[in-house]
Amino acid sequence: MDTKIAVVTGGNRGIGLEICRQLGRLGIQVILTARSVGRGTAAAGALQAEGLPVHFHPLDVADQMAVRRLAKTLADDYGRTDILVNNAAVYLDPGLSIAEMDLALVRQTMETNFYGPLRLCQIIAPLMRRNSYGRIVNLSSQMGSLRHMGAGALAYRVSKTALNALTRVLAAELRGNNILVNSVDPGWVRTEMGGDHAPRSVEEGAETAVWLATLPDGGPTGSFFRDRRPVEW
Repeated sequence: MDTKIAVVTGGNRGIGLEICRQLGRLGIQVILTARSVGRGTAAAGALQAEGLPVHFHPLDVADQMAVRRLAKTLADDYGRTDILVNNAAVYLDPGLSIAEMDLALVRQTMETNFYGPLRLCQIIAPLMRRNSYGRIVNLSSQMGSLRHMGAGALAYRVSKTALNALTRVLAAELRGNNILVNSVDPGWVRTEMGGDHAPRSVEEGAETAVWLATLPDGGPTGSFFRDRRPVEW
């Protein structure tokens, strides 16, 4: 197979940027996407300066037309997509109780954290099926685990639980096509979202996602991982 093509959403900073870096170091052609043209261009430029095969494409995962434009670019310029990392996410309700929650905030969170990945899967999975190869990685969180569910941050928690459901359903639908679909909990990482006091580096946060994105044929699918080990849903 020729050089693999990977799409990473929210790749301009934090875990997404590090995923792009680590994939690029493996010789994978990375399409770094981000809402901000300026920040996305700068991020891709920085990785290119490191000698990595990274291109920028503007993408707001909550914009259906933007997703369609990306689909056209992938089909016209590359003819396929081998890896999709659904990393873009928002966390708008830290510390809020259900009584304080504005439904508009829940809808906004779901639009990016769940509907966005769903849109990407709908347009990219057919490209993967056509070539009988694909790896889809959904960046989830322990906050989306029903086993560890707690109080507060309902919008974020529900969006990640829904993302995990997408992982399970899509993995089942694509079984037998050499397309592996998994969720990953990167842990509490020192990013703009995670804050300066988080115990894990972006390198640690990205490592398992990159491992899942490059699984060999016959690897696990429909599972939830942290540090390369399965965790409870």
